Formats: sequence, C-alpha cells, structure tokens
Amino acid sequence: MRLNRPALIVLGASTFCYVTAETLPVGVLPQISADLGVTEAQVGFLLTSYAVVAALSTIPLTALTMRVPRHRLIAVTVAIFAVSQGAAAVAPTFEILTLSRLVCALAHGVFWSVLGPIIVRLAPPGQAGRATALVFLGNSLAIVLGVPLGTAIGQFLGWRSAVGLFAVGGAVCVVLLLAVLPKLGPLPRDLEARTGEQLRGAVRVLRNGPVARLCLITMVLVVGHFAAYTYIAPLVRRDAGLDGAGLSALLLGYGAVGLLANYVVGRYVDRRPGPLVLGLTVTVTISVGLLAPVLGPVPTVVATLLWGGAFTAIPVFLAAAVLRVAPATRDAASAVHVVAFQIGIGGGAFVGERLISAGNLGALPLLAAGLALVASVLVVLSPAVFPARISREDHERVEARV
Repeated sequence: MRLNRPALIVLGASTFCYVTAETLPVGVLPQISADLGVTEAQVGFLLTSYAVVAALSTIPLTALTMRVPRHRLIAVTVAIFAVSQGAAAVAPTFEILTLSRLVCALAHGVFWSVLGPIIVRLAPPGQAGRATALVFLGNSLAIVLGVPLGTAIGQFLGWRSAVGLFAVGGAVCVVLLLAVLPKLGPLPRDLEARTGEQLRGAVRVLRNGPVARLCLITMVLVVGHFAAYTYIAPLVRRDAGLDGAGLSALLLGYGAVGLLANYVVGRYVDRRPGPLVLGLTVTVTISVGLLAPVLGPVPTVVATLLWGGAFTAIPVFLAAAVLRVAPATRDAASAVHVVAFQIGIGGGAFVGERLISAGNLGALPLLAAGLALVASVLVVLSPAVFPARISREDHERVEARV
C-alpha cells in the first residue's frame, strides 16, 4: 500500500479552508469592527463562541455519525463549511455573522474528529505520521497564505470578500473530496455499537492516561497561544507600529516560517517526537515572552517569526500522538482531543478578551509564555505520549492493536 497522495492533498486543502476561516477574524479584526459597529474585543468573541460550540458538540455529533461512511461524512462537513461561510460573507449584522460561524462550528468538530482516522486509513503502516504531516501542510499554509491573504483582501476589498473567497474554496474541496476519496466505510465495531455506547466510549477514552495527558498538554499550550494570537494585530501595532500592509506581511512571514518548520520536522514525527516537541514548546516560551516588553520593530518581527515557526509545527505532533496512544479507539480519542483543542482556543480568546478589555495588552505574551513553559514540563513528564524514539517494531505493535 502506498500513500494516497491525491486524497491526502485534498484533505490538506480542506484543513486549509477550515483553519483559515476559524482564525480569519484575527487578520480583519479592525475591518469587521468598523463595518458592523462593534468593538475589537467583541470581534474576538467570534473565536470564543466558535470554539465553545465546537467543543460542546464534537463528542455527541461524532457519536451520532459513527455509522456514516467516513468519505461521505467528511464531505458533508466541508459542504456545511462552504454554506456557512457564504452566509457569513453577506451577514448584515454582527449577530447573524456570529450565528453563521456557529453553524460552521457544529461541523468543525466532526471534521477534525474523523480527519485523523481517515488519514491513517490512507497510509501504509508506519507512515501515519508522514501522512499526517502532509495533510497538516494545509494547516501551515492557512497561516502562511490563508490569514495573510484574507487580511490583504480585507484591507483592499473588504472582509466580506475574504470570507466569500473561502466559501468558494470550500465548495471546490467538496467536489474534489467526492472525486478522489476511496470508499471508507465505518469500522465493524462502530456499526455494531449504539449511540449511547459510542458516547460512553468517548468518555471512557479519557481514562486512558496518555490520552488525558495529551489533552492536558494541548489545552495548556493552546490557551496561551490563542490568548496572544487572537490579538496579534493590536500587539504588533503597539510593539512595532505595524498595521495594514505591514501586518499582512508579518502574518505571511509568521506562517512561512511555520511552513518551513513543519516540513523540516515532519519527517521525524514517526521517529523522534519527544525531543522535537520539547524543543518547539521551549522555543514558543522564549519567543512569545520576548513580545511582552516593547522592544521595537526588529526584535518584535524576529520574535513573532520564531513564535510562528515553533507553534505551527506542533499540531502535527499532537495529531499523530492521539492516533498512536489510542489505536483501538481512534475516532473517540480524536473527538476528545478536538474538544481539548477547542477549549484551548475558546479559553485563550476569552482570557485575551478579558485582558484587552482591562487594558492589559502586555500581559498576553507573558501568559502565553508561562503556559508554554508549563506545557514543556508536561512534555518531559509524559514519555508515553511523546517518546524519545519510536522504532518500526513500535509502529507494528500499535497497528496490531487497531
């Protein structure tokens, strides 16, 4: 069996659309604020509410859809994405914009829950991490191109054009998914289990120590990151005087360095996760911490690029880990991990909004650095989640448990 590259590339394109749409308000925050007559802190609520709905709905919706063929289910989630983004592009009020994003959030959790198990089924044994890295290039490209492109379009054509563009992109992905994905039926155990059993299984998976530890690391790291990243526009405006085109260029650089880091470390996801994850979290700690004082344009740009490079490479390790530590319950474990990630996003955006509203912009990098340091310690204490080395025999033992 070889890597199904066409299917993996289209899945990567779908992640590109989803990640861009979720975080696009970060880049067009001032434009949405001015157009709909709300504060920048209220626009930040778009990320919080999205994450909360995704977190609350992921496990029950994943359980309810467990018997649906996987190739059809992921296409439906992307179709919902496209329709909701189209509605957001023409929303006349902030309330309708929020509602359209919440509809997208309902599909978001299911998309990410089934994505990992689908990737594994499209890859030969021992190459799940490599396949995951390929798909997660879409995540990196969303930061490299999606958010900066959306920001630039928002600057020149308006934020509605930016949202509409990704609605069209989502529609194209639906067509391509239906064309290239092989038939992927639900696993036999999922066909036999009832919905109540699926829900209980998702709860039981938290008793798996490595899964619980992975979710804790994810929440701690993501809360800190999104507390600062949600408000990167006012942060770099304060520290470096960057706005408009300058902000777009910095976000482009942020993602470009992340894409490079993702490529460099991606080949080691299946072999040396422990040392690499630790190195990345420590780099996040140092780089984002340097944004706390006002150091001027050059140090701010350098620190932001390092932050982007380090953090953007981390999700591929998290996604590979959840598939590795719970091989017999991958869908349920993925759903629980999606909830943890969304709690992190929503919690980070909420805490950031509280600090911004209180006039404590400079506290955001300190919070992010502190939580990244805590995550680094947890990584060291979790060798079962992020082992120092993984052999081919280890991969074979994991696949034998599926």
